[in-house]
Amino acid sequence: MSPEDQARERIDALLEQCGWILQNRSTINFSAGRGIAVREGLLKGGEADYLLFGDGKALGTIEAKPEGHTLVGVEEQSGKYAKGLLDIYPKWRDPLPFTFESTGVETRFTNRVDPAPASRDVFAFHRPETLIDWAQQEKQLSARLADLLTTDQKVWCSNHHGRAIDYKVFTPISTT
Repeated sequence: MSPEDQARERIDALLEQCGWILQNRSTINFSAGRGIAVREGLLKGGEADYLLFGDGKALGTIEAKPEGHTLVGVEEQSGKYAKGLLDIYPKWRDPLPFTFESTGVETRFTNRVDPAPASRDVFAFHRPETLIDWAQQEKQLSARLADLLTTDQKVWCSNHHGRAIDYKVFTPISTT
């Protein structure tokens, strides 16, 4: 068995542990469950090691690499896959919002809907329900965090006596 086949075997097991149903592209059945991982999914100009579908719509891709392969930089290849979905598949967004790169030992994830997408290490694949939820959100977490109060805005709270208290949010002064 080749090192990449060994990685795919480990990835299969990890996906199943996270609630994904694995299928071959010749026998796709989207009604089998909420999260379907299609092995060797066809794309325009090639194939992804895995295409992820949530509620029957494409969510993302997984690029498998042999153990020991550096995953940093592979996200560029995954990004091309995210833009190459065949028109026959329904999708949550175009390009696909989520990409993974994995050796089955190390896994990286990119949320391509983030204002500044960046590949990051993750401990496990996300559950189908999580990715479906994220795909439906108008703004991703990083964008919502950016909308939080800034340090010069006042925060109004009510104390236990029902009176409003004016708190000023302060940030420590940097000495560097």
